[in-house]
Amino acid sequence: MMSSYYFWFFIFAVVAYLVVTDDSVATAFFLVFKIIQNWFIKRKWMLLNDPRNPIIKYLMWRRAYKLAKELQNEIEMERQSR
Repeated sequence: MMSSYYFWFFIFAVVAYLVVTDDSVATAFFLVFKIIQNWFIKRKWMLLNDPRNPIIKYLMWRRAYKLAKELQNEIEMERQSR
């Protein structure tokens, strides 16, 4: 078990050394993390906004139903005021 800690420490030390000594490696390291971050943001957006998701589908239906009820009430109030 302890050898796995040494393995990860060795990997971290090599990457840190390369980042400190070479600007292009630091830039590549930064851009890879930005790509990974954007991938996670895209997946989160798809999870929360994809209409194939049944929970999101229900929330969209409920929002549309509430809006339709509000519009229907406004139209009825307008008809009654005439």
